[in-house]
Amino acid sequence: MADPAPPLLELRGVAKQYGGVSALAGVDFACTAGTIHAVLGENGAGKSTLIKIIVGVVAPDHGEILLDGKPIRFASPQQAMDVGIVCVFQELSLMPDLSVADNICITDPPRRFGLIDRKAQRRRAAELLATVGCADINPEERVGALSLSRRQMVEIAKALDRRPRLLILDEATSALTDADVRRVYDILHRLRAQGLGLLYISHRMPEIKALADVCSVFRNGRHIATFAKGEHSDAGIVRMMIGRDLHAVFPPKPQHPAPPAPALQIERLSWEQRLHDITLSVGHGEIVGLGGLDGQGQRDLLLALFGVLRGVSGTIRVDGVARHIASPARAKSRRIGMALIPEDRKTEGLMLPMGTAENISLAALNRLTRGITIDRAAEAAAVDRMVEMLHIKIGDLEAPVATLSGGNQQKVVIAKWLLTGARILLLNDPTRGIDVGTKQEMYQLMRRLADDGAAILFYSSDYDELIGCCDRVLILYDGRIVRQLAGAAITETNIVAGTLGLDADTATPARSRP
Repeated sequence: MADPAPPLLELRGVAKQYGGVSALAGVDFACTAGTIHAVLGENGAGKSTLIKIIVGVVAPDHGEILLDGKPIRFASPQQAMDVGIVCVFQELSLMPDLSVADNICITDPPRRFGLIDRKAQRRRAAELLATVGCADINPEERVGALSLSRRQMVEIAKALDRRPRLLILDEATSALTDADVRRVYDILHRLRAQGLGLLYISHRMPEIKALADVCSVFRNGRHIATFAKGEHSDAGIVRMMIGRDLHAVFPPKPQHPAPPAPALQIERLSWEQRLHDITLSVGHGEIVGLGGLDGQGQRDLLLALFGVLRGVSGTIRVDGVARHIASPARAKSRRIGMALIPEDRKTEGLMLPMGTAENISLAALNRLTRGITIDRAAEAAAVDRMVEMLHIKIGDLEAPVATLSGGNQQKVVIAKWLLTGARILLLNDPTRGIDVGTKQEMYQLMRRLADDGAAILFYSSDYDELIGCCDRVLILYDGRIVRQLAGAAITETNIVAGTLGLDADTATPARSRP
């Protein structure tokens, strides 16, 4: 009988250290063509280092890589792409000031007489956009004008232009709308049928169950197990990922005998054609969720409250006093005390080349100064307090924050705003792209902050988070609040019913208690 074909890609005894920290320790790993192979693990488990070694971003300290059974070593990502290994990283590589077509074809544009053939480039970009189900994107549009979800789809089209044999997707759906997620599913199933190998990194268990043929779990830089789809329960997989049972994902909700005093009140807030007569309140000690389909005004509402948008009408009251919030600086002032945890921590929440300590103290420097100079002792003490409070895993506080895992980067963003003394927290999908263990820490932190009197307005694209975390959930559709759910009425059935405009016995209209 003929020997089985070798794996498309194989790693043997691969190890990588950064300083004294072991990112990968003697990892054996293999993936085959025509298979969707999920890679699971907490942030800091070694997934990112694994990918960077495979695509030539970093070199392993020990071990070997085999492609089609033959040893190979990449000195650069270009060498990996030349043999068909392409990665769609969570951090987008697009250039915002160039067109969609320029970005898609940037490494190998079609040429004529030695010059870039613009017409052929637009045609190629249009074909690739159609392949990923985004024929509605204009190839000549500037990438910076696209939404984050649309930019992610352009990134996938760009990857397909390299004609990959092995396509790696690192949290490729974390920024996508539901419609674009379905498009990605279709693309991956089609590519698998064509014989491509696919490595898929995600923290979303429903995606793993829907897509993966094979799963590998990493923990603390080690390859823990590889198994076929369906061999382990969700609880068993989580136990492998974090090394312990995850008993209570969400902390218990307190019982409020009476409605809490409102910290934030919004009356008939509108903006252009995106928000229409929004009226709501968030009490001290309360977590209020924003639900509904993606793109129904949830993010716009948070930006409007934080003073980012121009032309907003309506009334905003903080502790009963009407406030005009014309800028983020005004929103975070002592009188208002508002903070926004943005959607994209990489581009909107952090200064990646700067140190972790600098990022944490950045928004609160006005509280850490004596005269015209920064009180370095006070700054260091404040940073240490935040690191301890949020359990931020870090070696050197002066090292660039870009070197931290995604979950720890998100903790730095939250620490930065907590240091300002904010009492009204606007959270824009804060657990996007972080692991299950860190998510649990986030949920506990949210409840702890609420118990201490903070008012939290929380948008999440994950219904389980809305159900598990929130005291009330407001459903938005087309920029309007169409339904409010409270207590036992916060169920997936009622959230979906509200999203679709259907009646549900336990749902209560939003107008009954703004």
